[in-house]
Amino acid sequence: MSTLLHKKNTPQNIKIGVISVSTTRKLSEDKSGAWIKKQAKKEGHEVIIHQVVTDEIDAITELTRHVTQKINPNAIIMTGGTGLSPRDVTIEAVKPMFEKELTAFGVLFAQLSFEEIDSAAILSRATAGIINNTVVFCMPGSIKACKLACKNLIFPELGHILKHIKE
Repeated sequence: MSTLLHKKNTPQNIKIGVISVSTTRKLSEDKSGAWIKKQAKKEGHEVIIHQVVTDEIDAITELTRHVTQKINPNAIIMTGGTGLSPRDVTIEAVKPMFEKELTAFGVLFAQLSFEEIDSAAILSRATAGIINNTVVFCMPGSIKACKLACKNLIFPELGHILKHIKE
């Protein structure tokens, strides 16, 4: 079956949660999260939560668990906390909750990043996986990285991913 045919009849109006991980920004200063929210709406999706959480494993885990269990979006797009500094703990908080991992997401994001920022792309630990029938994407906090991931990977495949999760 061709990819185009396979993508036919995928969910269109998708419920999305946006979570920004930062110890320095408030919701009113969250440019990356605001862009994701705006872009999701432009794509015809509904943003049902947009929140900033501090860079602490317990706080990130608790919020992610709450959102996947109580708010039930189809997808969560997380931005921030994926770098190498000691305070970057998004991956450590979220990855242990994955029931399945979308290993190609990080690889493809690194490839696209490499095309834009050269070898500095090696510093990203972007990842994605499934938690409680919710696809969760974790990417860097820069607006440029968010645009790259959302436009090239997340939004083009989101309905397709959800179709498979619900099979």
